[in-house]
Amino acid sequence: MFISIFGAFESGIIYALMALGVYLSFRVLDFPDLTVDGSFVTGAATAAILIMNGQSPFVATIAAVIAGFLAGCITGILHTKGKINPLLSGILMMIALYSINLRIMGQSNIPLLGKTTIFTSITSAWENANLSAPFNSVVSALGIPGTPKTWAILFFSLIITLIIKFITDYFLKTEMGLAIRATGDNEKMIRSFSANTDILIIIGLGISNAFVALSGAMIAQHGGFADVGMGIGMIIIGLASVIIGEALFGTKTIARTTLAVIGGAVIYRIVVSLALRVDFLETGDMKLITAVIVIAALVTPKILDSQRERRRRLRKKAEVELAALEEGEKRNAAT
Repeated sequence: MFISIFGAFESGIIYALMALGVYLSFRVLDFPDLTVDGSFVTGAATAAILIMNGQSPFVATIAAVIAGFLAGCITGILHTKGKINPLLSGILMMIALYSINLRIMGQSNIPLLGKTTIFTSITSAWENANLSAPFNSVVSALGIPGTPKTWAILFFSLIITLIIKFITDYFLKTEMGLAIRATGDNEKMIRSFSANTDILIIIGLGISNAFVALSGAMIAQHGGFADVGMGIGMIIIGLASVIIGEALFGTKTIARTTLAVIGGAVIYRIVVSLALRVDFLETGDMKLITAVIVIAALVTPKILDSQRERRRRLRKKAEVELAALEEGEKRNAAT
């Protein structure tokens, strides 16, 4: 059980990068960007083919980020310059990326087993320094069965995700970041202040898909393969992470919201991991599980809000009745 949760936490941290990208497009820009399903694979394909050709995994990952950024920018151009509906722009780019990804990979699947990836490099350095020993001793002392062997991957992924989170927090507070946020809130208003909303949308979508591609590149290196179909349903997973995080942790500040998105991605992976351990559920039910999680995340806050509102009304009614009763008693005492 612990090893399963540990693995889910580990993968959730990597998928959190994709969730941050979805948050930028759906929440900040208010742009329903379906490019995510394609740009996720673009990141994985770019990193995988470069690693297969002997490039450094770190250079390959950076190239994947650039590829994702370009994909997002093209979606923005289709919408702003081509005057295509936002939803349709994303769908068109997602479809186009399927063929582009096949062109990049040259085949439908690229195995990375035996190749040097960022995770094998980090793990090798971690093991040479014997940094896992203190953590394993803590796990053993707590009496938890099983000893994780991927502490290096967990901490490296966590550091990268937190760095991206803090960069996002800082960027959204800069002049351009504030302009992008304002564009998402009211595009017509920000345009009336002579802001170039087209450029803001293009840059915002580019950054969003760069995060998604980074997640795809890391997932490919983590799983040991890149597949042309690995991006199917990524947009739903990203939305589930955002919705769960916002429902559980709140959205009072940008820093809190981005942290909530990361937490939502981790919780989503843990819930899916635990759900798949149920006897009557199978791996093929993962999409159904995702749909149920999203529905629960959407419906539960509304139910809780309605209950709080009903309790508030009952409390208000009781206060009014009590005030009326006290007023009646005062009148009776006066007479």
